[in-house]
Amino acid sequence: MHLSRRSTLASLSRWAALLAAQRVLSAPNAGLTRLANPRFESDPFALGVASGQPRPRSVVLWTRLVANPEQAGVELPPALIPVTWQVADDDDFARIVRSGTVLADPAQAHSVRVLVEHLQPARRYCYRFLAGGVASPVGRTRTAPAENADVDRLRLALASCQHYEQGWFTAHREIAGQDLDAVVFVGDYIYDSSNRRFLLRAHEAEEPCTLDEFRARHVTYKRDPDLQACHAAHPWILAWDDHEVRNDYAGVLGDEEAGSPQEFLRMRTAAYQAYFEHQPLAPDQLPGATGVRMHDRFRWGRLADLWMLDGRQYRSPQACNAPGVAGGHVRWHCHALADDQGTVLGADQERWLQDGLRSATGRWKLIGQSTQMSPWGLPGPDGRKLVYSDGWDGYPAARTRLLEHIATHQLQNVVFLGGDVHRHVAARLRANPDDPRTPVVASEFVTSSITTAGLPESLMSLIRRSNADILHARSDERGYMALDVTDRSLHCVARATGFPVLAHAQLHTQARFRVDSGRAGPQRE
Repeated sequence: MHLSRRSTLASLSRWAALLAAQRVLSAPNAGLTRLANPRFESDPFALGVASGQPRPRSVVLWTRLVANPEQAGVELPPALIPVTWQVADDDDFARIVRSGTVLADPAQAHSVRVLVEHLQPARRYCYRFLAGGVASPVGRTRTAPAENADVDRLRLALASCQHYEQGWFTAHREIAGQDLDAVVFVGDYIYDSSNRRFLLRAHEAEEPCTLDEFRARHVTYKRDPDLQACHAAHPWILAWDDHEVRNDYAGVLGDEEAGSPQEFLRMRTAAYQAYFEHQPLAPDQLPGATGVRMHDRFRWGRLADLWMLDGRQYRSPQACNAPGVAGGHVRWHCHALADDQGTVLGADQERWLQDGLRSATGRWKLIGQSTQMSPWGLPGPDGRKLVYSDGWDGYPAARTRLLEHIATHQLQNVVFLGGDVHRHVAARLRANPDDPRTPVVASEFVTSSITTAGLPESLMSLIRRSNADILHARSDERGYMALDVTDRSLHCVARATGFPVLAHAQLHTQARFRVDSGRAGPQRE
């Protein structure tokens, strides 16, 4: 029987839900031994600590117990291990304000996450974990201001794309030393793949496919001391992109190298589980029958609202691919790009974002998502643009729907924050990005990668010349962006260093921009 593309995707989605539900149902801890007095031969907190999801009265704390990450195959016993957590007002933990004990479950790789509630708004706290007489490193976090509070500033670091093999995480070392409210990380936390041309330090194995292999990949990244320091210094707010699973995957479809759709879904389920186990995500974000809730909203008093979007889980397959195959490609003659049904976010998430933007009361509306929204296509031989189908250029109707919503409702101070493309970008966003006659309605800043290689300057020069709303774009340097938001303006500093990023690298300021309240579009400083 011939199945339509829509029917095939619907069947795969139901199969994915069944697979995810089966994993949840297979993970109860009933009957497992509880180690009342665990003993460790090495530091069980070798992967560090982290915090995330800062709310006015709560924050999420994370760690994972390990046996010895330097010895492959050495595991903790398949038992429940009690872990004590403490939150204090001081570094010495003389004034503990909240504490408790949780069980590290082998079904979640002995990872621990705690939603600490009943905290005070706009406060800095210290936290740590204890197990078997061993104390973890001390982490520092902070809560968001009360939702109706008048707030002077919001300071963020915007980061993305940290390929372990292509350099050192020196940018994280600098971010760790900054006075920030949070780190906004917009995807490609790990990389599934390798590129031997840029190899400086090796992954632990080939491309991961199973749950154990994805766990091992996360361990490789978590052991990096600069990444650990950045997690311990600030709360993180996370989005994901493609390399947490496979390059350019879309929803329930992988590329032609991922095997059958069912094989890809098994792999995606394993990748989602491992991602959850290694991030400071809330307990209710455990992968389940409906997938993983990654989109979220954060408020910083009356100053700002921040939406974090999921651009992978609900995405339509990229246009003009062969049946059953996903993945981004450079497209020229592709009539399917005009399909108004194409979506990056999915209908429900798109509606949730539009409703939230329309009802938001914060002065600034920040939208964190994984890639560049402004057009960056190149002119083809017949005047049509060549576009990369995995970016927003490959979903022009979805992009226009969102930007026209901003224009129609006259929403002020909307700033998109992106990553993925391995370049620092400052750009204007128009109501219809493909029509220069429409008004500028929003601003965009895209951070370069922490380490991953970018496009050559010859190509970047052509991209800049061909897209007038791109005010700045450099792909030859790696780094992050520092954002300072006040009532009157948003300031963005692009911090950068050369490629490849070496352990002793120093960062410099590549560019400075600001957005004035009430005036859409960045201005160079």
